[in-house]
Amino acid sequence: MKSPFLKRAWRLGRWFIAGFAALFIFRIVLGYVEPSAARSNSRSGFFDGLANIRKNYASEKLAPAMVQLADVSLASSQKYEKTAEVTSRSADFEKDDQTIRSKTAAFKGVIQYENADGLKGGRELHLLIGIAPEAFDSFYTEVRKIGEIRSMSVVKEDKTNEFRQLNARKASLENTRTSLMELKSKGGEVGDFVSLHDKILEIESKLQELGVELGDFNADNEFCTVKFSMYEGKAKQGISFLQRVKVALEWTIQYYCILLGIVFFATLSAFILLLIIDKLKIMQIVKGND
Repeated sequence: MKSPFLKRAWRLGRWFIAGFAALFIFRIVLGYVEPSAARSNSRSGFFDGLANIRKNYASEKLAPAMVQLADVSLASSQKYEKTAEVTSRSADFEKDDQTIRSKTAAFKGVIQYENADGLKGGRELHLLIGIAPEAFDSFYTEVRKIGEIRSMSVVKEDKTNEFRQLNARKASLENTRTSLMELKSKGGEVGDFVSLHDKILEIESKLQELGVELGDFNADNEFCTVKFSMYEGKAKQGISFLQRVKVALEWTIQYYCILLGIVFFATLSAFILLLIIDKLKIMQIVKGND
């Protein structure tokens, strides 16, 4: 027969053991989840911090029913921007570098931006590739076979309204320029003539800027964009179960001790507080009796 003390100790102890086991199992499971989370948050977004990167736009014919419902100025095509972003890690950097370039050439793509830096063992390659819309999906599939893919995404944005707004601004500026040119031809004071000349030059400058923006929508320049980033590094080897157990055990002991310390000091503080409250009550009773 176990003594009452041993029974109480076992009842209390098994709660501590259960808590330790739960924390240990939690850390083991977390060890399997963390690598995938790290892969999804791998280095990417290199192109986000770059300004003035070439924008590629493409056209897509609308169905006859949609054309009938659309505004006349919309014509019969939709303007859109389609961008794929792929981040890869390569154990054979030079080979994969040649592969992406050869595939780009095979699909008649254009490297519109390139950034390569770093020393051997830690090199990086960032390419912005323009691909014809009809070859975009096939090229994207081939790019995903290069190295170890860490992240990938495809985004398609409708740019039809933006295209229409640019054309509307262009038409408005051309009308204004025509009106100013007519006023200029009528003559007048020198000050007014100079002011009109400056205004016409300003409008001409805006028209040139609009021409550059509209040029990106030109059918001859139609591309979709693939942003490809590749980082040099060997593929990570799997972690053995014994190593996971070792790490989980060390982590559990550390944080379980911290947790017990917090519970101990919280209990001690509550006990002291209750003693003080009880002491104050006794003092009040004594004073009341006096």
